[in-house]
Amino acid sequence: MKKIGILIFFSAFLLSCKSTNVIPAYSEFTKPLAPDYNKEENWAVLPGTYSKELKQFSSTQIDTLQADVFYVYPTLNTEKEDLRWNVPIADKKQQQKVVNKAILFQASAFTTSGKLYVPYYRQAHIRSYKMLENGGRKALLLAYADVKKAFETYLEKYNNGRPILIASHSQGSTHTKFLLRDFFDNKPLQKKLIAAYIVGTVIKPDLYTTIKPMKNPNEVGGLVGWNTFKKGAYPKKKDFFKGSVTTNPITWNGERNTVLEQHKGFLFTNKKLYKKALKIEVTDGLVWSSTPKFPKRFFMSFIQNYHVGDINLFWQDIRENAVLRTKTWQEKTN
Repeated sequence: MKKIGILIFFSAFLLSCKSTNVIPAYSEFTKPLAPDYNKEENWAVLPGTYSKELKQFSSTQIDTLQADVFYVYPTLNTEKEDLRWNVPIADKKQQQKVVNKAILFQASAFTTSGKLYVPYYRQAHIRSYKMLENGGRKALLLAYADVKKAFETYLEKYNNGRPILIASHSQGSTHTKFLLRDFFDNKPLQKKLIAAYIVGTVIKPDLYTTIKPMKNPNEVGGLVGWNTFKKGAYPKKKDFFKGSVTTNPITWNGERNTVLEQHKGFLFTNKKLYKKALKIEVTDGLVWSSTPKFPKRFFMSFIQNYHVGDINLFWQDIRENAVLRTKTWQEKTN
């Protein structure tokens, strides 16, 4: 069963993209009701609602944290049998995925840097990216409308002028790219931006006017991002990520290669941390990783695209870097 679990975890994203079902036109789709983010039930995580599992990865003194983390989760609505364009936020199956997968193995990396805020949103189905002109664009824009509204509510109700870390993956990064444009780029709120970890998407270095890719581990006010593949592997469209921001998620600087000893830790689905588990090579648009060292790793040899592991492969590296950037921001502003 463990072997099957490993294969499922690292191949779910690829398999989910092969949906061939006939789906209804977007115009015929009944949109789920818009969420009210003044209601706590519409948030997967607020500082006072950490699950027992999340608490084990969090600061023991959460009330003393001086920063906030606003995290937007990746595409979890992937089943080809699901004909919906957007999933209702009250969908229990989706909520379980958000809490037990995305938050536990991604957002948890940031919980020693700031208080965590995670809104549920009417996520677009994975097929939306392949069917942009046939409804996908509208589905994604609907999802972003939720993320934007949640962030507005967060600013009005919870932030109280605190500095902010933005963190996201995959579809979540599609939306946070817009968040940075709408709320931070060349705007007063950028002064409160510690860092934006915009992972698992294409993001050009010149996308913003005043928000730039960060090239040092203690730099603040900018963004980092990367896309992870097995060493020597490329996406189907070989140049798809070419020119995209490609941060080294181990050294956080311009170094192209790392050794095993530099890797701080990979959080696997068994909730165990594996240190010195991989080495990477940074190419144009891609982070190439060696096969991670962990039990049953033989099955990783069949996987070329490490997209679903973009964050948890470097979980401890991200955790320590987020703390460093937060401390640096506080020192510069005090």
